[in-house]
Amino acid sequence: MKWFNTLSHNRWLEQETDRILDFGKNAAVPTGFGWLGNNGQVRSDMGTHLWITARMLHVYAVAANMGRPGAYALVDHGINTLNDALRDKQYGGWYACVNDEGVIDASKQGYQHFFVLLGAASAVTTGHPKARQLLDDAIEVIEKYFWSEQEQMCLESWDEAFSKTENYRGGNANMHAVEAFLIVYDVTHDRKWLDRALRITSVIIHDVARKGEYRVNEHFDTRWNPIRDYNIDNPAHRFRAYGGTPGHWIEWGRLMLHLRAALEARFETPPEWLLEDAKGLFHATIRDAWAPDGADGFVYSVGWDGKPIVRERVRWPIVEAMGTAYALYTITGEAQYETWYQTWWEYCIKYLMDYENGSWWQELDTNNEVTTKVWDGKQDIYHLLHCLVIPRLPLAPGLAPAVAAGLLDSQAK
Repeated sequence: MKWFNTLSHNRWLEQETDRILDFGKNAAVPTGFGWLGNNGQVRSDMGTHLWITARMLHVYAVAANMGRPGAYALVDHGINTLNDALRDKQYGGWYACVNDEGVIDASKQGYQHFFVLLGAASAVTTGHPKARQLLDDAIEVIEKYFWSEQEQMCLESWDEAFSKTENYRGGNANMHAVEAFLIVYDVTHDRKWLDRALRITSVIIHDVARKGEYRVNEHFDTRWNPIRDYNIDNPAHRFRAYGGTPGHWIEWGRLMLHLRAALEARFETPPEWLLEDAKGLFHATIRDAWAPDGADGFVYSVGWDGKPIVRERVRWPIVEAMGTAYALYTITGEAQYETWYQTWWEYCIKYLMDYENGSWWQELDTNNEVTTKVWDGKQDIYHLLHCLVIPRLPLAPGLAPAVAAGLLDSQAK
């Protein structure tokens, strides 16, 4: 069967995209975008997180470029709340979490700031009059506090006043920096963002992960030496899980292929290892994480021996896997990637898609029943957008710029 680049499959993706966008609009709250529960209503007890608000700005910027009525108003809402409730007007940057009463978490997290960068860059493509200033502000904060010229990598976090940084370097934050840098490059055409994305990728993937059978290490000391036992006593951590998080391995693969395509679009010859390592990450994810205990689904984390640690099936890894399968198929034309893509969609239809309450379940147990060990709720729709829109686009430019350029469905026959 052929699904990729067919009008019939793309129409199905379009229908599901509309269902997801309709679900996500419920997240708008006065301070940004809230944490959506399993019933689609905002959980006020969770506060308003910077990463959710910035990601939803990115999502609805894409939706606005797709011509979805109401999406531009949500772009406006996202920009205004990033300029207001979540903004630290004293020390700069953005608070990690707020609520209607004020600031809950005043720390300055790199992971979250890179999503502000992504959301702002995506918003620029909509033509919103405040978007470019928000992007310039985000770039200024990234340049001043999160990009280390000395290390040529990104720092993890700071305290409220940007006076003390953490003695830890994170692969997850740096991965999302690469994601944001690619879109900032598309918007600004400043080559340094590609150079930085390539540098980060070379360190974390080509230098370290490749030598460890593509089991990506995400925890490092300040000299970028891997910390292999980090969080061994808290293996199910949402953002810093112990061992390997295979969903990130395969997500890295897609980002590397976007970077490769961006370099090719400049008529440059990308390093051969970008494709080689992307393939390695894809197959390592399947090797270690797909149905290792007999039931279908990707386990959340594995040890350095490849054995499962947290066996719950969280939704975002399979969503990212589908996007990477499409990217690899686009470059190689190999049928195996379309076969995996179809296999994973069949799984999602059977277990993850929730037509009664909306959106998709966030987490399943080893029997593929709904559970909440790692995640509780359906926080946002950022990852879901990737498996619904990316398979209808070329690999460069990136998501919002490509949709803004009218490239959606351009490859369908």
